[in-house]
Amino acid sequence: MTMSSSSPQPSKGHGNETDELWGFAWFNNQEAGYYPNEGQFGACFIVSLLWAGKMSHLCQLPGLSPLLSHSQKIIGVFKPKNEEPYGQLNPKWTKWLQKLCCPCCFGRDCLVLNQGYLSEAGASLVDQKLELNIVPRTKVVYLASETFNYSAIDRVKSRGKRLALEKVPKVGQRFNRIGLPPKVGSFQLFVEGYKDADYWLRRFEAEPLPENTNRQLLLQFERLVVLDYIIRNTDRGNDNWLIKYDCPLDSAGVRDSDWVVVKEPIIKLAAIDNGLAFPLKHPDSWRAYPFYWAWLPQAKIPFSQEIKDLILPKISDPNFVKDLEEDLYELFKKDPGFDRGQFHKQIAVMRGQILNLTQALKDGKSPLHLVQMPPVIVETARSHQRSTSESYTQSFQSRKPFFSWW
Repeated sequence: MTMSSSSPQPSKGHGNETDELWGFAWFNNQEAGYYPNEGQFGACFIVSLLWAGKMSHLCQLPGLSPLLSHSQKIIGVFKPKNEEPYGQLNPKWTKWLQKLCCPCCFGRDCLVLNQGYLSEAGASLVDQKLELNIVPRTKVVYLASETFNYSAIDRVKSRGKRLALEKVPKVGQRFNRIGLPPKVGSFQLFVEGYKDADYWLRRFEAEPLPENTNRQLLLQFERLVVLDYIIRNTDRGNDNWLIKYDCPLDSAGVRDSDWVVVKEPIIKLAAIDNGLAFPLKHPDSWRAYPFYWAWLPQAKIPFSQEIKDLILPKISDPNFVKDLEEDLYELFKKDPGFDRGQFHKQIAVMRGQILNLTQALKDGKSPLHLVQMPPVIVETARSHQRSTSESYTQSFQSRKPFFSWW
């Protein structure tokens, strides 16, 4: 895994959450990549660079590359932009065939094309701003590796440059980059000990949780609801969010008795797979892309006071919402195909979601009632006169998708 010195240069920031991961790392006199100085995320990113030779595909999933350390431990997942379903180098030939033969049924018209990696990073940003702490840390990075899907031309160029460097060092040293070109994509920390929510939910039906643990699950579930609703995740089933359930036993200190001290079980949620969020309009074509957690029993319980105290002060503050929009703008504008008009539409949808969520929390509604509220779009009002404050126009989307349940 290598990085190119011809890649975009680092910005001079002070730890902005939307900054890309920059900083040179050298390994065996070879330029190994860029890395941040951001605690656990930075450490894992450095390991993924220095042990590039040990990286492999854990499974044959297109556009998704689990990164392994030298001990074969998964430390992160990299999703390249050009290997997404809309990407030119997506290795899944069925998607290519579908796009070629039936373009009208390909993809989701409510989403910006080929922006999944930004959606992943954007979901992490929203999670951190709201202090939900359920999305594994995700950033936009540049990585290169033989295991990624490259065009034949790129691979031939890379082999030719390496051969030139070996045979004629004076010529080879003039190349800006010797290895394969770096790919931009999202890098998400891997979370250990988690399983699909569907697995645990079915088990909890057969083996009900203790009251306190069930309370923990409900509080974590509410955070998932808040995140998904604000970013309007169009791909949230019960198989792409995770649950970690630890029920530890502590028998230390009770050697001479038959009693076992049982610690309080710990349950946590992880919201992964956020690449199909931030739509530029509410779904209004064939499919509704509903939140499948809305059919769970937990969705029928009104929002707790804990989630109200955590979220309401933030989303009720116009300055907080404005800062969130600006942070997302700084992140999204780094995409080569960034379109300001499309971004404003995405933000208009997000504002509407925040407006509905604010009202639902104030009224003591449940997640089920929340998703039944009419979709709202809040756009910035155009004014011919200069003003120090912005005004907004609110509108309801009347058109509904053909299949409201799918």
